[in-house]
Amino acid sequence: MTDSTVTKADLVEEVVRVTELPRKESEAVVETIFESIIGALQGGDRIEIRGFGSFRTRQRRGRTGRNPKTGAKVEVPPKKIPFFKPSKELKDHVNSGAPAAPGSTPAVTPS
Repeated sequence: MTDSTVTKADLVEEVVRVTELPRKESEAVVETIFESIIGALQGGDRIEIRGFGSFRTRQRRGRTGRNPKTGAKVEVPPKKIPFFKPSKELKDHVNSGAPAAPGSTPAVTPS
């Protein structure tokens, strides 16, 4: 198992490689996808990508926390947090180690 991280730049490189689009257009594709997901979550919508998973927000309750520096009690307000639930297919791909089937979500290879 490796400790590599796939970055946004890596995703752009994969789009360039697979589609042969110019880099600027590939960056726009990746950025548009992320902006669309963020916009939908901000609007309270749920995003479902078949074969990959779904994104939604969860409401986190307010609570009393502590300032680690001073030890003073601090009220932490309720907030929404993004939540991702992987699909069964994604879980199967991750656990089997097999590459994604043709026509399904393209595999991204870390550099």
